[in-house]
Amino acid sequence: MTTSCALQPRVLIADDQPDLLDALRLLLKGEDILMETVTSPEAVLRAIEGRRFDLLLMDLNYTGDTTSGREGIDLLARVQAIDDMLPIVVMTGWGSVDLAVEAMRRGVRDFVQKPWDNRQLVTMLRSEIDAGRVRRQQQQHQDRELQEARRIQQKLLPARLPQVDGWSIAASWQPSAGVGGDCYDAIDFGSARVGVSIADVVGKGIPAALLMSNLQASVRAFATECVSPADLCRQVNRVLCGNIAEGRFISFFYCVVDPRRQTVTYSNAGHYPPIVVRSDGSVERLTAGGPVLGVLNDGVYEEAAVPIRPGDRVILFTDGITEARNAADEEFGEERLIAAAVHNRGASSAVLDHSLAATVRAFTGGNYQDDATLVVMGTA
Repeated sequence: MTTSCALQPRVLIADDQPDLLDALRLLLKGEDILMETVTSPEAVLRAIEGRRFDLLLMDLNYTGDTTSGREGIDLLARVQAIDDMLPIVVMTGWGSVDLAVEAMRRGVRDFVQKPWDNRQLVTMLRSEIDAGRVRRQQQQHQDRELQEARRIQQKLLPARLPQVDGWSIAASWQPSAGVGGDCYDAIDFGSARVGVSIADVVGKGIPAALLMSNLQASVRAFATECVSPADLCRQVNRVLCGNIAEGRFISFFYCVVDPRRQTVTYSNAGHYPPIVVRSDGSVERLTAGGPVLGVLNDGVYEEAAVPIRPGDRVILFTDGITEARNAADEEFGEERLIAAAVHNRGASSAVLDHSLAATVRAFTGGNYQDDATLVVMGTA
């Protein structure tokens, strides 16, 4: 049966031998497989950058190197950088099987020995084309799901942050490549008090995002002006312990900002201790609390109140900030975060938040391994 044009496979063949290309052209034309031919590594890259192929059939030796195959091996990485879903089959002579095996270690799907059997070659090409199309479809489906999960995750973040009685709150959220489990929120109680939270679900992906949405719904359900931070942690923890998958947990920090009393009352459920940078440059950490959420049904949570004076700054963060790594595989770390916060402590909350986020971004080169979230609060 003739395949419809829309579904007709398109194969790119790379070899510098005209006779070989002519033979393949005749073979594949009879099999209703479209083919394009190129004779150099540079032409391979131009072709793949310009259009989508179902398979690349390539020689490992070109005019610049007719024996070692290094030219073809080097080409593999460049092709995969352009299209990492493209199935690659290499052609090799009888004496180059070891080289073909090395190529397969680098992601090549299969190899063809010269001279080849026409029927076996066509069968193998069709098999790799079909498998490659399935992988692309699966990847496209996963990408759509990821985009939708990311959109939902962004919707969970507050569209605006309340500013009350001389206090300002700023936040930044830098997503990683996938879907993470970071979240922050700010609840305006309508009487010059604000509840602020930050959380991080262990793990990544859609399950982490779903668990984070459950956390936020629970916090919003229980957080009222009359509920203390410790009580909120206890109530949310009980809900999560009955509905959380084994091996999952959430680090969580919740506080109530009271500008009139110039205090922040908080409870820390196993989260990285937020940083209080005083106007004189001294630093305190907010550690009072209890265990992470979702593990111990009867977890006990303490709370504490700290005074926040004019010029002080409170910095909440997730491990995507401190564990962010640079090209040399060094962690950004808490010491760098504290040093940057102390150095810029005279800035407003919004400016300090922007400055800290920019410092981490410069350190990592913009490559984040996890969601990186900051919340900065303080008096004007």
